[in-house]
Amino acid sequence: MKKIAVTASLPGGAVDKLKEKFCIKTFKQKKCLNESELLKVLKDADGAITLLGDPLTKNVLEKTKLQIISNYAVGYNNIDIGFATEKGIAVTNTPDVLTDATADLTFALILSVARRIVESDHFTRKGKFKGWLPELMLGVDLRGKTLGIIGMGRIGKAVARRAIPFGMKIVYTKRKRLIESEENSLKATFLTLDELLKVSDIVTLHCPLTKDTEGLIGRERIFSMKKGSILINTSRGKVVDEDALCDALKTHLFGAGLDVYEKEPIVNNRLLKMKNVVLLPHIGSAGRDTREEMAEIAVSNIIAFFEGRVPPDLIPEQKGMTLFRGQK
Repeated sequence: MKKIAVTASLPGGAVDKLKEKFCIKTFKQKKCLNESELLKVLKDADGAITLLGDPLTKNVLEKTKLQIISNYAVGYNNIDIGFATEKGIAVTNTPDVLTDATADLTFALILSVARRIVESDHFTRKGKFKGWLPELMLGVDLRGKTLGIIGMGRIGKAVARRAIPFGMKIVYTKRKRLIESEENSLKATFLTLDELLKVSDIVTLHCPLTKDTEGLIGRERIFSMKKGSILINTSRGKVVDEDALCDALKTHLFGAGLDVYEKEPIVNNRLLKMKNVVLLPHIGSAGRDTREEMAEIAVSNIIAFFEGRVPPDLIPEQKGMTLFRGQK
């Protein structure tokens, strides 16, 4: 019987479906695993359901007998895809399902930063509220403001649709421009990245982490942003230079909202001390329905693979491959 390692408890009952067909071992981790810990978890496993924080490096993969990695995330930058492909290890993810959950959270961060929600909550809890005042906790109104979306994929488009009822002007940048009908339906205008940063009142990041996007929003670009603007990141932490962001938050930016971090799970200590930043523990997809559906997808990919079928959510880099490790 094939052995499947599940590196963390998953919500819902999807994993129970695996117990009918495989030998399952679930690990109830409370933190991200390092390489040595992950190797112990994956010992003797033929397949695994893994988390975005699990470091499936070449060093780890070459010491396992994994045939498939079903990553419980839309991203998979935690996996050495080149080495996995070379060794015939199938890699799948959970695309599409978390689009609305992440877009909802993005807008929650926009509103939280713009209207100083967290800061106001702390102010009230500390007994500092002594009555209504005209200049108490003044924030940023959204109507009429320009929202700049970096990465107009599924999530970026979902954020744009949420911005329309707020009366916001939408600009975006993307490697490949949207067709005219999509731009019209989203009321979105295409700009280059540097043009977008200069005109946007709120900038929100929705690009994957690649060699091209790592450090994309560095010091020069952060300080090219409109003075008094807001930066939101629910994509990947390494897209933003956090030290430069901290410097800009002192004098240049109104605020920032972050769900991801440059050295995740470590949060920059300077950010922790700032009142004009809302910090979340990577909960973009943390709606219960969404997380349970992600588990269903991860499980279905495992089952499909070991039944000899091409997993429905094979990553794009492996599309077209017909033979994987252990399959004939």
